[in-house]
Amino acid sequence: MQMVFGAGRVVEAKLPHLLACVLLLGIADSMIGPYLVLFGADRARLSPLQVGVFLSVIAVSGLFVTPWLGRRYDRGAGRWPALVAVLAPAVGYLALSTTTRYALLLVIGAGLLGAGLAAFSQVFALARTHLDRASGGASGRGTLALRSVFSLAWAIGPILGSAALAWRGYGGLLLLTSLAFALITAPLLLLGATPVTPRTAQQPPTPSRLRRPVLLVAASFTLFNTAMCAGSVALPLYVTRTLARPDQDVGLLASTGALAEIPAALSLILLPARVRQQRVILLGMLLFVVYFALVPASSSLPLLIAAQVARGVAIAAVNALGITYIQDLMPEATGRATALFGNAFITASLVSGLVAGATAQALGYRAALLLCGLISAVGCLLLISARQAPRELTL
Repeated sequence: MQMVFGAGRVVEAKLPHLLACVLLLGIADSMIGPYLVLFGADRARLSPLQVGVFLSVIAVSGLFVTPWLGRRYDRGAGRWPALVAVLAPAVGYLALSTTTRYALLLVIGAGLLGAGLAAFSQVFALARTHLDRASGGASGRGTLALRSVFSLAWAIGPILGSAALAWRGYGGLLLLTSLAFALITAPLLLLGATPVTPRTAQQPPTPSRLRRPVLLVAASFTLFNTAMCAGSVALPLYVTRTLARPDQDVGLLASTGALAEIPAALSLILLPARVRQQRVILLGMLLFVVYFALVPASSSLPLLIAAQVARGVAIAAVNALGITYIQDLMPEATGRATALFGNAFITASLVSGLVAGATAQALGYRAALLLCGLISAVGCLLLISARQAPRELTL
């Protein structure tokens, strides 16, 4: 009983700081995310190809930095990898506000902004370590609460970014983004020393090779995120070009999906502990397949809105539970596991534009959405084939 109450006090003490980290990170990411392309095109006067190369350089850098910091975390769990991951983009966006020279933009993107893509993985790895010893599945439920706050931040950040852009232009937006990343260091430092659990102290060295079930799960998440990102590219064009609906409908649909994620993720906390994560994640992926079958067959706004609610629920189930699920598959390597989850999204963001654009150009926007459904279905099959029960993987 004393241990249970002690674990509860740990959660009460650490969770507010972790929530602050995630909220600030989500706001920082979402403030600049929708406008980075416009910064390259409007302020730096880059061609579409140059903008694409700039964004790709950032993503490729993140693909290397994220697992590198994950391995460093596993060798000695601590806050310094997370501090690197938030301070690097803080310096990077500050540097972007001082130059538009293309060569310097590429250097900043590769050397500083790419590291920022590892911040999500590092914060959630820290969360797992700090909350892991809490009783009653508090680690998994704490992760669900953190993921819900991250979704909430993405509803706030674009509004702040738009206000900063209208107030002080791109210079103001970049400075505010830099400040938001820098502020994350405060709750990180307030977390205190990263605990070393008995399991961490006694576990064997981190294996150099990933097991087959882990690779299958990572591939499944990559396909899910590819479908999600490619669908985000195809949907606005489908709505405005194929259905000839006004641009405002695109914003309404995007907001509906984002808002649906928040209560959906929070409701997962109420699921009984005996419910296996994999089953809920699989249901989310199947719902995503249904979504991509429903949207191309929909022409009325109410049906499209209903489809976006289904999309939000599916994303919440996969992305909120997926972090804990892949961490449970690699209990000896929390940093690498969370990095794998983060890289699934980074990889998807790299290839999704090409997938959606090429398919839409060759076969149309409906075909692009149906292809996303097919990609999601393959992700379901990979997740099913990764079934593993060395121990109960529950909420």
